Amino acid sequence: MPRKARAYKRHRIEADYKYNSIKLGKFINYVMERGKKTVATRVVYDALAVVADKTKTDPKQVFEQAVKNVSPILEVKGRRIGGANYQVPMEVQEPRKTTLGMKWIIEAARLKKGRPMAEKLANELMEAYNKQGAAIKKREDVHRMAEANKAFAHFARFQRR
Repeated sequence: MPRKARAYKRHRIEADYKYNSIKLGKFINYVMERGKKTVATRVVYDALAVVADKTKTDPKQVFEQAVKNVSPILEVKGRRIGGANYQVPMEVQEPRKTTLGMKWIIEAARLKKGRPMAEKLANELMEAYNKQGAAIKKREDVHRMAEANKAFAHFARFQRR
């Protein structure tokens, strides 16, 4: 029996209270660990304050552009065809695109050591804004992988059975 199309969650993500941005509210939720939303909110707002100090521009714009720069266009997905697994390059659709971008920025910030999370996050956001840093490298790696497997792109149209 074929699988159904992916059902997206119906609950609404609340916009953050300072910038009134749903995207920023979602980002705070991704930063949050063990249900500590107040801590996550403080970390994100402190990071945006550092961004505002260093860049002398609107931190919300820097955040939006950083996420847009890191968001992937293509990714590879495993497809099983005739007993063999192929890494098939596929275009990334919108909700997943921004989700991956945000998660890669947070992951890159967490991997840095020795400074407070707000500082690490601010640095990663500014690097992503300038198209540098670990999150951008992750995006390039994913694109390179998709490019290398372009030969299997014709398998993308096959549906799972």
